[in-house]
Amino acid sequence: MPKMKTHSSAKKRFSLTGTGKLKRFQSGARHLLRKKSNKAKTRLAGSAMVSDADYAKVKKLLCL
Repeated sequence: MPKMKTHSSAKKRFSLTGTGKLKRFQSGARHLLRKKSNKAKTRLAGSAMVSDADYAKVKKLLCL
């Protein structure tokens, strides 16, 4: 059986925290920023955790 390979785009988008949770970036912060308020742009600057519904899927992509 060959080795499992990490999904290349997933390793760029997700990272593991010290406690073992998966961290992701907020979506919607790339373009069309002129119509968003400063408050909305500040909120999008931070990171968030992967939801429980997607956790198993992302973990499989990262071979964890």
